Amino acid sequence: MATRPKRRRLAKSGDASSEGPSSRAYSQDPSAPATNEERSRWKGFCEIESEPAFFNVMLRDFGVEGVRVQEVVSLDPDMLAYLPRPVYGLIFLFKWREEDPDKQEPSCPEGIWFANQTVNNACASVALLNIVNNIPELKLGEHLEQFKEFTADFTPALRGDAIGNFEFVKTIHNSFARKMDMLNADLQLKNDASARKKSKAKDSDEDDAGFHFIAFIPVQDKVWKLDGLERQPQNLGPIADVDWVLQVAPEIETRMAQYEDGQIEFAILSLVKEPLIKLVAVLAENVKSITSIRRHLLQIQSDRGEPQPDSLDGNELVPQDLLLGPSEQYRLSQEAIDQAVLSPEDEQQLKSDDLVAMSAVIQQLSTAQTSIRASIRDEISAIQADDDRAASRRNDKGLLAKGLLQVLERMGRLSIFMESACCS
Repeated sequence: MATRPKRRRLAKSGDASSEGPSSRAYSQDPSAPATNEERSRWKGFCEIESEPAFFNVMLRDFGVEGVRVQEVVSLDPDMLAYLPRPVYGLIFLFKWREEDPDKQEPSCPEGIWFANQTVNNACASVALLNIVNNIPELKLGEHLEQFKEFTADFTPALRGDAIGNFEFVKTIHNSFARKMDMLNADLQLKNDASARKKSKAKDSDEDDAGFHFIAFIPVQDKVWKLDGLERQPQNLGPIADVDWVLQVAPEIETRMAQYEDGQIEFAILSLVKEPLIKLVAVLAENVKSITSIRRHLLQIQSDRGEPQPDSLDGNELVPQDLLLGPSEQYRLSQEAIDQAVLSPEDEQQLKSDDLVAMSAVIQQLSTAQTSIRASIRDEISAIQADDDRAASRRNDKGLLAKGLLQVLERMGRLSIFMESACCS
């Protein structure tokens, strides 16, 4: 798959209610970062790249828990097998083409939450909401829960309008807006309005079509395509015995094949269960197993009137760096430990009186814990990297550095600064 595009423009959309900028909407330098005030006063939605970090931070800011966005680097079945399960949905970014409307459902099926995209550049948020609002086990957060309940009986078009007017979503979406993005969006809106005036029935033009996000989800034992630019969802058929993701892969590949090599770039993102959740649960079971078996072993020693050793057959009963209780660092609570269920093998050890065997099991569990904790640290680092990536985009420090260099140039001190930087 080609490198994902860094700029996304939606050229085809429903009627937008956004207004162009006033003469005082932005500060004079269009390359400067947008301020929070400018973002709040702006009426549109900004473009968002297919960057997993941005989507992850948006979901967390929305209040959604237990889901993570990861890039799908290949549709090869062996590569798809590495995706954490369950996969709640896929987001496909491609150059939009209108599909046969007869493939769509005559109306939105009951039990499917689907919104049209009625505002330019909102397709990223629309695709996310079209997925998370169809996952019953997800905690959506207070704002999205109320929004989902409020729009439950809406048509897809009305839901799309509601998204466009939902300041909570728009504020988070536009937290990634740069001033140039806002100017470009307003210019595109102006051009679209001008084109509509010249032609009341403007035909779809493939050359003008822009990049667009659509969603694929498994709901009600069927696989659905949810494209905000289509009036209704499209049923891709019942979920077969194979993994639903493998079922969708040919659909995406068919779309890719419609374009010549090198003509277009694509990106695929997956919404999966947050891997950290499973890892912490595994750690909780590990800690409970170690403490339970160790307690049983020491009780046997006590009942026999034997001294409680630090080791058996040269094996430490409890390695010094072993985690035996809750830990803020590893997101492990006492409640999670208490609720953990031991494996049948570890339960069997609690009925044994073989001290050497129990010591060996504790050693095995200790070795496993080292690996589990390393994986948790990796996941926490990945979350922090997402936050750093999003903060860098939101703060636009690159443009701030550019502004600093421009100031130094006006002061006649740029050459001195560059010489100092090079020498150091």
